[in-house]
Amino acid sequence: MADNLARTFALDGVDMTAIREAMEQHVIQTAEVLQGALNERAMAMHLQRIVGAYVGSAYGAGSFYTQKVTVARDETTKIANDHRDEDRDGVLGFESKAARARQFAAEMGLQAAALLAAADGAVHAYEHVVGEAWKPYQSSGTDSSRTVTRRAATEEMAAFGG
Repeated sequence: MADNLARTFALDGVDMTAIREAMEQHVIQTAEVLQGALNERAMAMHLQRIVGAYVGSAYGAGSFYTQKVTVARDETTKIANDHRDEDRDGVLGFESKAARARQFAAEMGLQAAALLAAADGAVHAYEHVVGEAWKPYQSSGTDSSRTVTRRAATEEMAAFGG
């Protein structure tokens, strides 16, 4: 899809393979530098957060791209267009609002593709370093129905030996 967007809109392409490999190497090298200072569990937790940030960024960029495609589609579809003047061709030599929306959506698509490649590289690096597949963090099943104040009071009362 990124190649098609780049070709259609005359934009610079995205070398997704290079981005993925560079990100994978970056995360692996970072883990190697930290290896002496962190135990296995701390390394896994640190990388979990780092990879989560890359995945979250790629997800956000993909969502933004999807929104911009919808805007471009709406602007391009004359029946759905709320700007009736957009039904007419723009001034010669200037892009219409619909053309600008399509161009912007294409640019956002290429950015989303680059961030997807970066996230993919980070996920592969996590598996290489930690030895297991990356999964999104899920909190442990602590009892969230009890308030912090109530839990603190229970702990304080337990200190009295009762």
